Amino acid sequence: MTSTSPGGPPILLTRSVALSYGLVAAALIATAWLHLGTLLVTVLFSLFALHSFYFRRRRWLAVTLFLVLVVAAFFGSGIFFHKAVRDLPKLVADSVPKIVRFADSHNIDLPFSDLDELKEAAPQMVRESIGYLGNFAKIATKESLMVLAGIVIAIGIFLNREPPDAPENLYTRYYTAIRDRFSSFFHSFQTVMGAQLLISLINTVATAAFVLLTPLLPYGGIVVPLTFLCGLIPIVGNLISNTLIVGIAFGLVSPQMALGALAFLITVHKMEYLLNSKIIGGRIRQPMWLTLVGLILGHFCMGIPGVILAPVILNYLKVEGSRYAAPNRDTFQTVEA
Repeated sequence: MTSTSPGGPPILLTRSVALSYGLVAAALIATAWLHLGTLLVTVLFSLFALHSFYFRRRRWLAVTLFLVLVVAAFFGSGIFFHKAVRDLPKLVADSVPKIVRFADSHNIDLPFSDLDELKEAAPQMVRESIGYLGNFAKIATKESLMVLAGIVIAIGIFLNREPPDAPENLYTRYYTAIRDRFSSFFHSFQTVMGAQLLISLINTVATAAFVLLTPLLPYGGIVVPLTFLCGLIPIVGNLISNTLIVGIAFGLVSPQMALGALAFLITVHKMEYLLNSKIIGGRIRQPMWLTLVGLILGHFCMGIPGVILAPVILNYLKVEGSRYAAPNRDTFQTVEA
């Protein structure tokens, strides 16, 4: 079988190419089986950043800028978590009484009636999730090591220069095919996450403007970073950040403020539909139902890293599958005869 490459001659589906596809599939299966999703996502994100900083053929300059970005990200994460730990208890203490009063006035049953009962209910919720929370430190340490390892691996891959041209032999043929398949997978990641990153930035800027002009300003340090981070997760990320914003507006200000926040978010996302069709749709062109199925399967196999990788894998399958011309009906009739 041959494949059609735009602007170039047909590409043969040789044994080396078939093996390279098998290795990509095996790598993804092993990533899910060994719970290495964080490692793979970190490598891909790091390579994405390194290639973004790469100009004038100065790889070490790109690495330096990338390491500065990593240090700044870790420092910013520390500030964010410190602020979240400090402000979230105050947020709960301020919002719960208003939520209780609103529920009482509208005959809505809640599992608690005041902050004291919420404090009593919290240990029960903790006990119900004790299997996860008991291993939280272990999980956090493991994920941190995965992130650091992914950064080191990505830098190593980025600094590894292409080998000089050599006479074709069995090794170079298989090496080239395997390199091309994994390079194609990375380009799919660049396409998907580049579009998703742009959409997340636009959504974050709009949300930041809304927060700065409303009584939600004191909690902007929590809302705005979460909006950006959640925006990197396709589809469901915006639902998480929107729920947080509306909940804070309802608990800290008023139900009218919550309705205003909801109306604003709906307006922003309606505008994002146009951006999605222009930015993401123009690059990926995947139907919504297929993306949702991919997100569900990705979460089942790898958790959050699987949700991030699902659109990438779908785009990779589409790009690679589009390179090969389907056999015509006459070919099938000949084979059947």
